[in-house]
Amino acid sequence: MTSQPQIRLPEPRGTLTADRPLSDLTWLRVGGPADWLFQPADRDDLAAFLAALPAEIAVFPMGVGSNLIVRDGGIRGVVIRLGRGFNGIEIGDDGLVRAGAAALDAHVARKAAAAGRDLTFLRTIPGAIGGAVRMNAGCYGSYVADHLREITLVHRDGTIATLPAAELKLAYRSSELPAGAVIVEAVFEAEAGEPDALAARMETQLAKRDESQPTKDRTAGSTFRNPAGYSSTGAPDDSHDLKAWKVIDEAGLRGARLGGAVMNEKHPNFLTNAGEATAQDLESLGETVRKKVYEARGLTLEWEIMRVGEPAPT
Repeated sequence: MTSQPQIRLPEPRGTLTADRPLSDLTWLRVGGPADWLFQPADRDDLAAFLAALPAEIAVFPMGVGSNLIVRDGGIRGVVIRLGRGFNGIEIGDDGLVRAGAAALDAHVARKAAAAGRDLTFLRTIPGAIGGAVRMNAGCYGSYVADHLREITLVHRDGTIATLPAAELKLAYRSSELPAGAVIVEAVFEAEAGEPDALAARMETQLAKRDESQPTKDRTAGSTFRNPAGYSSTGAPDDSHDLKAWKVIDEAGLRGARLGGAVMNEKHPNFLTNAGEATAQDLESLGETVRKKVYEARGLTLEWEIMRVGEPAPT
């Protein structure tokens, strides 16, 4: 049941659903319901809805759920999930690639490559462009910050604005966005490349990923950020290229289990729903891993997976 049944929401052109379960919208397949799930028809529909939405109602923009744990009690407020009206991809002659926030990273990479533009680093990143921008996603030495020129977003009050990339203060797996704002489009600068060579590079990247990562299992990508090279006390660590999977493995936590949650045997930095895991199972196992790695190495692992919502009622 929604916790705010007495509040009358705006009537959009898109789809507004009360008490919408979210577990089927996340890659980990866990989580309780949102008070409301809003799927706007287009940018103007989103802006009008947010402008008319009572200010006390929280807003949470949600992508394809590839890097997300929704807690078992669900999310209070309105979850906004962009769809077909926000997944366009345009390749300009000037080397600019314009992509809607709901466009899948892999689709953007493939379409850009076919047009002779290099955004191949996006090919193996799970999720959609909005989330990639928010998390400054990257791999193989390239990050969103290296290519992003600007974004368009809808503020919580319904105003639409375009921001240059510099204003987002993109850093390792992070950005600074206005509270409640929803990214609707991003513009990337992409170098020229030969389409066949770009396609071959992406195939190599896919093969490398499939060899080392559990791509067939129910995961949300990397669970923890790679350590920054400093211990929890702030002292420099002797290892300059620390990897989260390595310190987890060294702590004896490859294959560690709690309920239906497991640290994947193939890649121990992949928290996995191995059966009927709850969000509580997954988050508790992650916290256990953080505790044991700290005890073993004096390093505090930081979550890369976003955890949102409330725990199940006791």
